[in-house]
Amino acid sequence: QLHLVESGGGLVQPGGSLRLSCVASGITSMNTVNIGWFRQAPGKQREGISCISSGGTNTGYADSVKGRFTVSRDNAKKIVWLQMNSLRPDDTGVYYCAADLKEMWPCVYSDPGVYPRDNWGQGTQVTVSS
Repeated sequence: QLHLVESGGGLVQPGGSLRLSCVASGITSMNTVNIGWFRQAPGKQREGISCISSGGTNTGYADSVKGRFTVSRDNAKKIVWLQMNSLRPDDTGVYYCAADLKEMWPCVYSDPGVYPRDNWGQGTQVTVSS
């Protein structure tokens, strides 16, 4: 019954910024839910880029985005954000959030298989181009 919806994608110039949102519904509390962020280009495998633990105390970032992206959350509002700065053309892709209800520690961003297939949002398109 968990439902995730991503939003905030769009077209942005290189060096620009976007903030993605992941809003959860169909669950009583976000206090036991880790969230991962992934992206995928056409014909490419899904790439893990970031994660945040259920309480927000643990975060992880892929080398490709470290120092440029920041993940945060507000469990009372059932929302997780991904702030993306200094965007590059190779950041282009469909961005997904996914839920891990087993609360792995530390959170996992490198393995999409950790996140059950029913626990993914529909994705939001990010295009970085001049």
